[in-house]
Amino acid sequence: MKSLPLADIRVLEFGHTILGPSCSMVLADLGAEVIKIEPPGGERTRRLKGFGAGYFGYFNRNKKSVILDLKTPEGVAEAKRMIASADVVVENMAPATMDRLGLGEKDARALKPDLIYCSLKGFLSGPYEHRVALDEVVQMMSGLAYMTGPPGMPLRAGTSITDILGGVFGALGIMAALRQRDQGKGGAFVESALFETAAFLMGQHMTYSAVVGEKIPPMPARVSAWAVYDLFDTKDNERIFIGITSDNHWQYFCNEFGRPDLYADESLRSNEQRIDARPRLMPELQALFKTMDRVEIAARCERAKLPFAPIAVPEDLFEDPHLNANGSLAETELKPGVVTKLPKLPIRIDGEAFDLRLPPPKPGEH
Repeated sequence: MKSLPLADIRVLEFGHTILGPSCSMVLADLGAEVIKIEPPGGERTRRLKGFGAGYFGYFNRNKKSVILDLKTPEGVAEAKRMIASADVVVENMAPATMDRLGLGEKDARALKPDLIYCSLKGFLSGPYEHRVALDEVVQMMSGLAYMTGPPGMPLRAGTSITDILGGVFGALGIMAALRQRDQGKGGAFVESALFETAAFLMGQHMTYSAVVGEKIPPMPARVSAWAVYDLFDTKDNERIFIGITSDNHWQYFCNEFGRPDLYADESLRSNEQRIDARPRLMPELQALFKTMDRVEIAARCERAKLPFAPIAVPEDLFEDPHLNANGSLAETELKPGVVTKLPKLPIRIDGEAFDLRLPPPKPGEH
């Protein structure tokens, strides 16, 4: 993209792990100059193992790295000097850490009155604000884990969804505050938090409870709004998800899969009738799909314009033909000798994507 929307914005990130880095990654991808302040030796996330091994390389692209020892007066003084030339500060340090260092919102905005200061925490102000939070903690306490797992088995989502979305909400707040600043309203203090992000995700279920007036079952035990919205086994021992979410879908399905008898059955004509008929309908469909392999089922679903999905694993996305054809993956050097393709921001402006400009930086590279 020739002209990046945030190209004239300088961001200082005092961030770690996912919440802060994901926020400033969005800003960096949109063109901001993001300077990541790291402690001596670099951010701890660089050395994490297990699932944490993916954190630094993904959430810190398009950034610069500067090492500052904030435990020394010299490091704090340098941080203050850098704040004075910044447009935005992003931090997700432990509660009160930045205030203790003299780098909190009030101190920072005294140095730069029109500064946008974004604080990302576990909880917004209230009884929980001093608690330590993690993505998994708020998934458990918001009902997200309850909704994800089968009854009696709460299960965290398969990605750090509240960390990432909390960071995205922080970036959204920053851009709104920058817009206000452009209107002459000066700097602002922006906050986003994990628990409130998780609660936001639960809003649709809270609404369901209020409307229906009964206890919400977890997603695996729900009564779906759609008669056919299920996983099916295939002839080649694979699985495929198929959704038949309208009466037109039902007609297309019956035509494409050679079952005019099902469409002729008056007791299956509407979605609501098919929900009532699931005890006899689903074994029919399971047996039908078991006679075909996954490739044939997918081809037929595509011809019939039915929602469907083979069951993928994350590694499948590296060579996904759609993502590769439309430029949604950016080749990224994670460390010497390790180059891979990773997802770009899922945004286009006038058909153009936001590309990789800088690989994840080495500690103190800039």
